[in-house]
Amino acid sequence: MMPESDVDISQVKGNASPEVKRALLSSLQSMQPNNVSRSTGKPFRGFGAQFVSRMQITEASVLPMTEEPEKFEGRVVFEMIVDEDMLNGAGNMHGGCLAMMIDTCSTAPFYVLGAATRGQGVFGVSQSLNIVYHSPALPGDKLRIVNTTLALGSRALSSRCEVWSVTRHRLVASAVHINMVPSESSKL
Repeated sequence: MMPESDVDISQVKGNASPEVKRALLSSLQSMQPNNVSRSTGKPFRGFGAQFVSRMQITEASVLPMTEEPEKFEGRVVFEMIVDEDMLNGAGNMHGGCLAMMIDTCSTAPFYVLGAATRGQGVFGVSQSLNIVYHSPALPGDKLRIVNTTLALGSRALSSRCEVWSVTRHRLVASAVHINMVPSESSKL
């Protein structure tokens, strides 16, 4: 993993501090492990690593909530291009591939809001991911994945995600993601 001081944040807009942006980018890079496959003995970076490495964070912000201006929400925006290895048999982006990206991207605003307001970012683990697919994403489409927090509790976290085709000006998918912060394992 690259030291946080070496992480380039120059392309990340938004009002999150440079420290929060660096910590977020560094944390996302650490989610891309380099493992050796047990079955083949060859290097393997994990199911989502090849796709996560193609996503670019374009914004990281902490904003007053529209409905409750005394509270804040985290907002993180990613962009990526739909490549051939992301497609299903019909030639559209595979729903499972899109779900994995939503799962990863929609946790980022928890980290930004937690780091900015509590001094520590957190990702949590998924409890529920509810996705509505609105229109297909096609090869070459540029996607904008917009993620905002709904609630950041001490154990329960929730966010919403909208995936837009910038190329075709269409909503591709929307989702609500519920995460939890697991408790420490007790030693038996």
